[in-house]
Amino acid sequence: MEIKEKESVVVRFSGDSGDGMQLAGNIFSTVSATVGNSISTFPDYPADIRAPQGSLTGVSGFQVHIGAEQVYTPGDLCDVLVAMNAAALKTQYRYAKPDAAIIIDTDSFGPKDLEKAQFASDDYLGEMGIDPDRVIACPLTTMVKNCLEGILDAKSILKCRNMFALGLVCWLFDRDLDVAFSFLREKFGGKPEVAEANIKVIQAGYDYGHNTHSSVANVYRIETKHKVPGRYMDITGNKATAYGFIAAAEKAGLKLYLGSYPITPATDVLHELSKHKSLGVVTVQCEDEIAGCASAVGASFAGALAVTSTSGPGICLKSEAMNLAVIMELPLVVLDVQRGGPATGLPTKSEQTDLLQALFGRNGESPMPVVAAASPTDCFEMAYAASKMALEHMTPVILMTDAYVANGSAAFKLPNLDEYPAINPPYVPEELKGSWTPYMRNAEGVRYWAVPGREGFEHILGGLEKDDKTGAISTNPENHDLMTRKRQAKIAAIPVPDLEVLGDKDDAELLIVGFGGTYGHLHAAMDELRSAGHKVALAHFRYINPLPKNTADVLRRYPKVVVAEQNMGQLAGWLRMKVDGFVPQQYNEVKGQPFKVAELVKAFEILNKE
Repeated sequence: MEIKEKESVVVRFSGDSGDGMQLAGNIFSTVSATVGNSISTFPDYPADIRAPQGSLTGVSGFQVHIGAEQVYTPGDLCDVLVAMNAAALKTQYRYAKPDAAIIIDTDSFGPKDLEKAQFASDDYLGEMGIDPDRVIACPLTTMVKNCLEGILDAKSILKCRNMFALGLVCWLFDRDLDVAFSFLREKFGGKPEVAEANIKVIQAGYDYGHNTHSSVANVYRIETKHKVPGRYMDITGNKATAYGFIAAAEKAGLKLYLGSYPITPATDVLHELSKHKSLGVVTVQCEDEIAGCASAVGASFAGALAVTSTSGPGICLKSEAMNLAVIMELPLVVLDVQRGGPATGLPTKSEQTDLLQALFGRNGESPMPVVAAASPTDCFEMAYAASKMALEHMTPVILMTDAYVANGSAAFKLPNLDEYPAINPPYVPEELKGSWTPYMRNAEGVRYWAVPGREGFEHILGGLEKDDKTGAISTNPENHDLMTRKRQAKIAAIPVPDLEVLGDKDDAELLIVGFGGTYGHLHAAMDELRSAGHKVALAHFRYINPLPKNTADVLRRYPKVVVAEQNMGQLAGWLRMKVDGFVPQQYNEVKGQPFKVAELVKAFEILNKE
């Protein structure tokens, strides 16, 4: 059997919501990340709690791109499509390359299955124009039943079908199964019989591929080209965000408090942090979004690193409590995992449509720093950075991610916390005892933090405007104007890294601009354009308010600039407001799906020729 080297491959697992496609995809990602492959994943699941079995609306997908070199996206189209039933084949085939190998469970393509999937006949392959020679058709369900007969009950056996498909995919790409076995033994630690049953099925799927030596698919190996020593794990953006908060709290020597209310797609942060009480993490699942934020404001006043997590609809509800943190000048991190809107909108899909809400969605003059994570692993970095910014500048900070980066995953090199910058909150010096007032500021204009319990520093804060000198309630017009300007100046003076330009930074004819979770797609589009001979650069924003000091210089440097975002032009509008005379081209989509690199390349090529 010949094993061929391949630079990268995209696999898409698809089936009913109850078929375990997310688990199969996660295990394959973990196996690949452990051997050092670069990975990028995209879970694509329906909003239905549980659609009817076999229905077109109930199909759940998980796409993973693995590469020998750095990969930036989950891929536009897949090289291998796993379709566990007829509905999955019907809805997911459009994500497959013309020469993709397709794995199907023939036991799930009976007359009723075909009827639910709205096939007109039993010639479903011909109806979709699929070459049968590209299809690995196996009675997957039957083989799993035979494999586990007498070991598990009939219902539990059916839940193991995803592991057979995973085993077959692991054979296709010469994956070591030991990592998958360890994953399952840990996941089902309290049910060893379930773990061993799943392990047996994975091995059976692997052996099926090995023994049949299907002519449809070759066996490929994706060998990592540049290995950086260290311990790696496959991590989702939400988990990385949680770890970033934990790291920041440890660095600052504070307890971490999360006040939250469950909401898709942010709930996993609450779930993850609730597991880490041993690290001094306190989590409270509150009765609503308002209470989640208000309780975090209270925890901040008491001296904790306070966080509240939500998505766009929750930001609306939290705005009053966020305003309270603004006028009280307390540190708070507000995590917004963006999803499709408005209202309930597309709760399991991804957009970047909360940016203007993050910048302006409060009453009064309420300046607030806004930062955005660019990838699943960058969620760790930006959670740490947002926490440091909040604690050192005594302000609420909005950290923006989105469903794509939050649910997606990548290979994460475990960081050394000693290499991260110190976090030094501006605690009120002891020598000010007796003369200190609540809004006394340090040399950077930041209000001193007097944590309750320090004798001689007792004070009251609240939502009414306070006198700059005494801290007492004040309605004096000049004082309000002064306090408004001081709050604004404090935010504007926060130091942030310069905007980095990638690609043909010295002589680009086209500058691509984006923010947040579109980084990978825009980077991949830039790479393809440069390979085709175009002079192209990329400037991607992670710090949005305040903007990097070199923003205007970068944006004015290039003859053509296009701002690409998953909204109707919110970043473009913000940049026009902040940079005099800046009028960019725009590329906008609001589909609830990640950009397609091929579509970006086509659009940017046309723009570059104009």
